[in-house]
Order: sequence, then C-alpha cells, then structure tokens
Amino acid sequence: MMEWSNWSGSATCQPSSVHYPRTLADIQRALRAAGPEDTVRVVGAGHSFPPVATSDDVLLSLEEYTGLVDVDPDAGTATVRAGTSLHDLNRALAEHDLAMENLGDIDKQSVAGALATGTHGTGDEFGVIATTVERLRLVTADGGTRELTPDDGDAFRAACVSLGTLGVVTEVTLSVRPAYKLAEHNFTAPIDEVLADVDRYRAEHDHFEFWWFPHTGTAWVKTLNEVDPDTPDEPTPAYEERLENLAWEGICRLGTALPRAATPYLNRATVATFDEHHAVGPSHEVYATERDVRFNESEFGVPADDAVDAFRDLRETVLEHRVQFPVEFRTVAGDDLPISPAYGRDSVFLACHTFHRKPYREFLEDCAATLEPYDARPHWGKHHWYGADDFADLYPEWETFQRVRREFDPEGQFLNDHLADVFEGDGDAVTDSTVATATDD
Repeated sequence: MMEWSNWSGSATCQPSSVHYPRTLADIQRALRAAGPEDTVRVVGAGHSFPPVATSDDVLLSLEEYTGLVDVDPDAGTATVRAGTSLHDLNRALAEHDLAMENLGDIDKQSVAGALATGTHGTGDEFGVIATTVERLRLVTADGGTRELTPDDGDAFRAACVSLGTLGVVTEVTLSVRPAYKLAEHNFTAPIDEVLADVDRYRAEHDHFEFWWFPHTGTAWVKTLNEVDPDTPDEPTPAYEERLENLAWEGICRLGTALPRAATPYLNRATVATFDEHHAVGPSHEVYATERDVRFNESEFGVPADDAVDAFRDLRETVLEHRVQFPVEFRTVAGDDLPISPAYGRDSVFLACHTFHRKPYREFLEDCAATLEPYDARPHWGKHHWYGADDFADLYPEWETFQRVRREFDPEGQFLNDHLADVFEGDGDAVTDSTVATATDD
C-alpha cells in the first residue's frame, strides 16, 4: 500500500487506490469507479500543511495532467490543466510574452491547489490568485462535468476557492497580462520603524512585505515594483540562494539541538549576516524564491486597519514561545469569493512558522487565540484547528458556500475527516489520516 505525505511531513495517508490520470476521461473513470462510501481527494504538490488532500480510500494525483491548453493575448487569458505547477505555468506564459499579475514567493504549488486554498502573494491592489479565474471546469462525483463562469453566480464564486469539495477541478482559464519586469529591494530596518511606516510602504510600492526575526529588533523588508521592460536584468546568483538555504537549515538544526534559551542568540547572529540586496528580472523569476528548509506554518488574515495592532499582540506570543522562525506580514486586496480568507475586506496576512523538527501545535494554537479578537481567518492551506461553527462566524457568506457544496456533492464524497470537521464539525475531530507531530530530536 502506498503512503503519501505532504511537503512538511505533517500529514500522511495510505490510500487503497491511487490514480494518475492523463486525460479528462481518465479522471471521469476514476470517479465513476469509486464506491459510494469512498472518500475521494486530489493531491497536487502537497504544499498544504493540514490534511486537506488526504484520503485512505481514493487518491487522484494530477501530476501528469498538466500543460498550457490555450492562450489568447488579445483577451488576456490563458487556459491551463489543473495539475500544472505555478512554476511551469509561468515559464510557459513567458514564451508567449505573458505573465500572471501576481504570485507568492513559492511557485511549486499546482494551479488547482493554489486556487482551492486561497493562496496569495502581496500587494494592496492584488487579491488571492483565485480572483484571476475567468472559467473553470470540474468533474463531479458522478463523473459528469461542469463548466463555470461568472454568469453562474454563486456556483462560480464558490468554485474558485473550494478546498476541492465541489469536485475535481481539471482546467482553469485565468486572466493574464503582458510580461513585465520587477525590481526587488531587500533590506533590514528596525521593526518598530517599519510598523510605524506600514502605510507609507504600502502606498509607495506595488508589493511590500516583511519578516520579523523573534528576539531581535530587526525586520527584513522586501519591496517589489514594476520597472521599464528595457531595464537591464540583475538576477540573484543561484549560489546565493543555495548558501542561504544551507545556512538557515544549519542554524535551525542547531536551534533544535540546543536549549531554547539559545534561540535569541542564534537569531541575533543570523540577522547580523543580512546584507542589502537588489534584483531585476522577469516578474515570475523575481517573485519566486527557493525554500529548501522545511517548516510548519499557520497564517491568518486580519483586517488591514487592525494589522499593526494584531502584529504587536502576536509578537508577544511568539516571544513567549522562544520561536526561531520569522513572522511574515503581507497585504492582500479584498474580494467577493465566499470562503476566500480575504472575503469582503482588505487584509494583512500574518504567518507564524516553526522548524519541521520541532513541536508546533501548541504554539500555533496560541497564535490563533492571540489573533481571535481581530476576527482572524486562517489560510486554508496552513495549520488550523477551526470547525464549522468558527467559520460560520468568520464568513458572512458561509451558508452560500455550504449550499453550493451540498448541491455539487450531496453525499459528501469529497470530504475527508478533516474537511468534514471544517464544514460540519466542531474543529477537534480525529482525522482519518496520520497527522505527524514533530519532536525535539
């Protein structure tokens, strides 16, 4: 029996049946062959931390269902198969002098997975990636297909961010734009000065984010701005990223081996090595960075107007836990997708991380509790232990999504135990997959 594991090793499963479809007909056959009691889930790159994709019954991997289907430069659209990675999609678009309007700093996720979990980049004018969907096709539990566009109203809006609970998304048409270049600027600054100047940073830059390293007074700030296409490229040498990953891996392993009291000293030593950095290049190359060091993470969207106060409260919780990994701060435009974490409000996403070899649940639950007064919504692809009642309070259109979900999947075939808990339970169910808990070894 095959065992599947996600990227961080926090969730595993042992499906009784695994499919690697290459065609739409293959996907339909796999669904029609599933028994009425079988849970069917789809896996992409495995970059979600909770057991969103796990199933001990039927697992569909879309790793062979990939590729660019069509581009229409005049309409500004591109159609892509759902298993395609964001990395591969952007390189295919570049061959047509096209690009996505925004990306996060990791591009390993599948297109369908990034959409389904509300994945995002940063920038006041940019929503979650799912806001760029123009059309999508999915296969329902009975093997039938549905084509959805904005004309389909609630069904379309629900399908854009759905956690794969309406069916198997197979093909997506996205809005794209002419290829463009970005200039990146990375630098350190006192964290309190950055917090005081958040509004200025947001107003002056297309994209702005920062990482604060616990037990230091330092933020690592990153800004991105579109520049003239004739601006000479200034790429980051590949060896620099490799060295940075190796160094950070070593420091994290050292932090795991040493007593927690050593964490402040390790972080201060780390920050002392940071140098100001510039880069210029095609947008998709500048957005993405290599992240070789594995971790566990929770991320929460809070109203943008409350973000600085929320961050300050979160900072105290992080310090109490002597955490080594930085806390991330990113801005995202609001949208109207019923369970997008940015629904109805411009948001700032605050992300908390721990090295994958360290325990994480108590810390991340404390972070969630700290942010609860700010109506914080967890990122669907990051660790959380919320249930249906919690989400009903957080999402004004929660019942809109629930109605569409039940219409598309009345028997709940696309709900594993984790998702049944999210949509029907109280947030503390035992899942049917193995949820790994790291130890200090």
